[in-house]
Amino acid sequence: MRHLFVMDPLDRIHVSGDSTYITMLECSRRGHQVWMCVPGDLIGRCGEALARATPVRTTEEAPFFHTGDAEDFTLGHFDVVWMRKDPPFDMHYVFSTYLLDMAPPSTLVVNDPAGLKLFNEKMWALRFPDFHPETLVSNNIERLSAFVKEQPGKAVIKPWDGNGGRGVLITHGADKNLRSMIEVLSANGRDYVIAQRYLPGVEKGDKRILLFDGEPVGAMLRVPGADDHRGNMHVGASVQPTELDERDVEICQALGPELKRHGQVFVGIDVIEGHLTEINVTSPTGIREMNTLYNTRLEATLVDAVLARLATHRSRA
Repeated sequence: MRHLFVMDPLDRIHVSGDSTYITMLECSRRGHQVWMCVPGDLIGRCGEALARATPVRTTEEAPFFHTGDAEDFTLGHFDVVWMRKDPPFDMHYVFSTYLLDMAPPSTLVVNDPAGLKLFNEKMWALRFPDFHPETLVSNNIERLSAFVKEQPGKAVIKPWDGNGGRGVLITHGADKNLRSMIEVLSANGRDYVIAQRYLPGVEKGDKRILLFDGEPVGAMLRVPGADDHRGNMHVGASVQPTELDERDVEICQALGPELKRHGQVFVGIDVIEGHLTEINVTSPTGIREMNTLYNTRLEATLVDAVLARLATHRSRA
């Protein structure tokens, strides 16, 4: 098997907590051939998509990545192309998906670029109204202010295109900084902002659930640190073991068929107090943390799921 990982530069990868690294390592363990490129190495020529790809042998010991000389290959040279570029999901990212759309039917792109373009991680969750908290999406400063003031307690305001907890603020109707915060987040009414009812359960942990080809495979709680309200690990949140409850299973059963239908094979969803807040499809993480918590090898489960999906993909081509 030949795998191409479209990703950030290797020198930016923190292997201790990186899901892309551990997936590349699993492919190398199986004797598969692995290449990498950054999105800027994708090329379109005469109706074909190509990549200036570097061969990589991945190991458990430093220096972790052992590279060769880059060459040009059509995407059809690879069995699987993994789109693992970290957010932000900007026009550079979107343009990469246009080129990935040109991969031939024999090649599986994970996650499917059509779905990556179609579904924003925060907005897709709103298509499941039975599961998400009370939410307003607007660029109108007065409307957003009124929504926050209508909440019985606190509210969360955040940019619709944020990632890694960037710009996530907690406020309340009597906050004298409320209007100013909305003005900043919305660029004075130009950009859309998401306002949601605050869920106090986030203080006990934001539950990250991983789904492989629509099936839940693991979960963990990301508990905010003492100095930050956000449940993002890079700002100090800790991880704790947890289990799926009935509500989590209900959410996964509702999402699973949609994820499979749109080719979103590697997905991480965020659930707080039984409410779905995000559906992460662009380079989700959590494999290494869950492996540590539960002594598992989720990367092997993921590669198995992708290869099974590849077989089905080719049978339909």
